Amino acid sequence: MHSNVMPSEASGQVNGQSRTEGAGGTRDPAEASGQADGIPEATVARLPVYLRALYGLAERGIGTVASEELAAAAGVNSAKLRKDLSHLGSYGIRGVGYDVDYLVYQVSRTLGLMQDWPVVIVGAGNLGRALANYGGFVSRGFTIAAMLDSDTAIVGSKIARLTVRHVDELEAVVATHQVAIGVIATPAGSAQAVCDRLVAAGVTSILNFAPLVLSVPEGVDVRKVDLSIELQILAFHAQRRSASRPESGPADARGGNAGGASGRSTAQETPELAAQARR
Repeated sequence: MHSNVMPSEASGQVNGQSRTEGAGGTRDPAEASGQADGIPEATVARLPVYLRALYGLAERGIGTVASEELAAAAGVNSAKLRKDLSHLGSYGIRGVGYDVDYLVYQVSRTLGLMQDWPVVIVGAGNLGRALANYGGFVSRGFTIAAMLDSDTAIVGSKIARLTVRHVDELEAVVATHQVAIGVIATPAGSAQAVCDRLVAAGVTSILNFAPLVLSVPEGVDVRKVDLSIELQILAFHAQRRSASRPESGPADARGGNAGGASGRSTAQETPELAAQARR
């Protein structure tokens, strides 16, 4: 299975992306198998979203939840949610809904979160540091086993109680800690080489933050996270909303004073506003 489907895309939103990386590069999602152990890939991509919503309900002391309420919290329609959960063998109780704790167990079990998964982060720059310091991984069953970098000025320093090790130790780290997932937080220029070494060392699940489409052999799963792409998609929608708004008239643009002495043209105001925005 080669999955690069973002949860937002799987839930029907426009700003997601779907991409499958394999030995031949990027394939169209329609060409991918679309199934994982009998569960559709789109459903698998939505399960973590359901789990996050369920954790929120549990923290509020809610014991049962209707499909409509859970669907709203996850940002999908209730019919889709019920169909997704039916793949887990969970159908809820008519008139009552789903047992929150049991559904957390079902989703966690399906996602493989009933065990700890050792993770190695390659790249100790700003992004790598932020990932290492994120406390949400441990509570979801992911342990940061090691952090690697090639910069000798960083190697040996402490980040989130981890001592940064040199990337030359990658193979030894994977073997010692039985690393299951590799996170690539390096510049694009070195991402493919790091990926190749992770795969050669036996890592078959990779989370890629580098702005590069990785080439991987069959049997290796890659999830790509590109924040700049998400921002560009948001900019597209912001531009469309802006273009659909009615334009202000000349009087509005000048604060309602078309020809008074205190009125100033938009052209005069723009440099000042731009200067303020840069402060």
